[in-house]
Amino acid sequence: MKNRFHFTASFYMSLNSLYHTHGFKVIAVYKLLHINDVVRIPPDKFGQPLEQVASEVLRSTYEGVVMREFGAVLAVLNVNVSNVGKILPGDGAIFHRASFDLLVYSPIIQEVVEGEVVEVTDFGVFVRMGPMDGLVHVSQLMDDFITYDEKRGALIGKETHRVIEKGMSVRCRIITVSLGSGASRSSKIGMTMRQPYLGALAWIEEDLRKAKGEPPKPAEDQKK
Repeated sequence: MKNRFHFTASFYMSLNSLYHTHGFKVIAVYKLLHINDVVRIPPDKFGQPLEQVASEVLRSTYEGVVMREFGAVLAVLNVNVSNVGKILPGDGAIFHRASFDLLVYSPIIQEVVEGEVVEVTDFGVFVRMGPMDGLVHVSQLMDDFITYDEKRGALIGKETHRVIEKGMSVRCRIITVSLGSGASRSSKIGMTMRQPYLGALAWIEEDLRKAKGEPPKPAEDQKK
């Protein structure tokens, strides 16, 4: 279908989710793209409501896919389909022109994000930020010599004794982005936690309490 029809997209709206935490701006940018494309309605769907079938086909085609130009597609919205279709030689389906919106997330270099550590390795940690995962290399975790505890599945600072484990909430800055096409795992996002107000949220809170001369929280609370 891609070599038979022209795919066009225009930026329709940017949805900026911005909030302040500890005096620091954390920004997540989502975009709503308006798309003009052609949707293939297979013969086994003939007789069913056209817009419903078109929506199902478009969702299965786009949702969960990474588009190199735009980012990860989260949802297909506002589908409108032409009632006039076209039959192509050698294909029993009917092709209809359609317009719709795609809600996408596209990571931006220098963007500050918060996410959950989903995997810890000897070379760094993978952080999930919405539909995509980014890598914080071990050299970008903290200003400390780090050792990997394989049995515990954790990275530990030699001097600070700070620990990064699976399930921890962290704040990172995106420093490299390379979007692939297809599955989200084909994309590579590099991040750092070696800047002020970055790192595990528990660390940030601990540093702020120290700066204010307040006592540290109990260890049990810091793990939450």
